[in-house]
Amino acid sequence: MGTKAQDLWKVGSYWHLATRPDELAAMHDDDLRKAAPLMDTVLNDAVYQTLIHGDAKLANFCFPKQSGKVAAVDFQYIGHGCGMKDVAYFLGSCLSDTEHEQHQEALLSAYLTQLKQALSIYHPAMDGETVEAEWRMLMPYAQADFYRFLVGWMPTHWKINPYNHHITQKVLRQLQQSDS
Repeated sequence: MGTKAQDLWKVGSYWHLATRPDELAAMHDDDLRKAAPLMDTVLNDAVYQTLIHGDAKLANFCFPKQSGKVAAVDFQYIGHGCGMKDVAYFLGSCLSDTEHEQHQEALLSAYLTQLKQALSIYHPAMDGETVEAEWRMLMPYAQADFYRFLVGWMPTHWKINPYNHHITQKVLRQLQQSDS
């Protein structure tokens, strides 16, 4: 958290806006295309930045049967960013749209509880409640931003589903209200 590492992507993740102009241009949703730079700015301007995996899908994590430990692989897109980008992508890779809608709040709360516990140990001067508040607010932006990428990259992808569409529409309405 708060690390400024050298020799990593300035903005982590393989799907962030600056690396995907072709996908942005291919989108048929004009409202989402126009909002994409705003969503990108909101995520990139997060106060609490960390090093994100950048391709945090289920296939890039190993869960051994015997231990409670987890190993992550395929770090080619590691860089700075809002941790919610990895969380949004990971949950979306594990859950159907119905499961995602039903369990996201509980899973996000469990994640943030563990994060605050780690912050109290490794960054005791950092207010975990403030980090949680910011990242909870940014979670839908991370989901909508990933949805934006998918719509331009592969419009038939299974993650383009009613739940992610609903979250994206909420974010678009929030951005329109804040722009007025």
